[in-house]
Amino acid sequence: MKKISKNEISAVILAGGRGSRMGGKDKGLIEFRGLSLIAHVVNVVKIRVNQIFISANRSLDDYSKYGKVIVDDLEDYQGPLAGISKALKVCSSNYLLVLPCDSPMINLTLIDALIERMESSESDICVAHDGKIMHATFALMKSNLNESLDKFLDDGGRKMALWYRQQRTERVDVSSHLELLTNLNSPEDFNF
Repeated sequence: MKKISKNEISAVILAGGRGSRMGGKDKGLIEFRGLSLIAHVVNVVKIRVNQIFISANRSLDDYSKYGKVIVDDLEDYQGPLAGISKALKVCSSNYLLVLPCDSPMINLTLIDALIERMESSESDICVAHDGKIMHATFALMKSNLNESLDKFLDDGGRKMALWYRQQRTERVDVSSHLELLTNLNSPEDFNF
């Protein structure tokens, strides 16, 4: 079994959405339990990675406090895969950890489960699965997938799960820790 060190992993935190369900507010910068949503994610992920990229399309100065800001190359908010594509292009490590900015409950249990599955398999991508569906924005992938992803995007593809299915993908069952996958997508979600 191969061992993946912290130096071999970069992370991209996806913060490039429009915030339409949050009244136009930049979701990653909204405060939850005393910290911005993105700060919750960064505080956990920095323990396991050597570099953090923030995929954002606005509030670039604010996000630069949390990592190296990258702006995707595709116009008109083409989704999380556009941010992942840019991260794969600038990533110099062997693996890229992908996480959303709006999941403040993540912890090392989730990240370590993805890393351990990658270590013990021949996968290109290891992705969180809740027992029923894939949670595509919680994944660890090999950083050499940029050509495959660019072709998928050039062909009009936008669905993360569809691209994942075209790779050697392992699903990591996190059904016993569903709270780790909690996304805060609307103002009502902040009241739990």
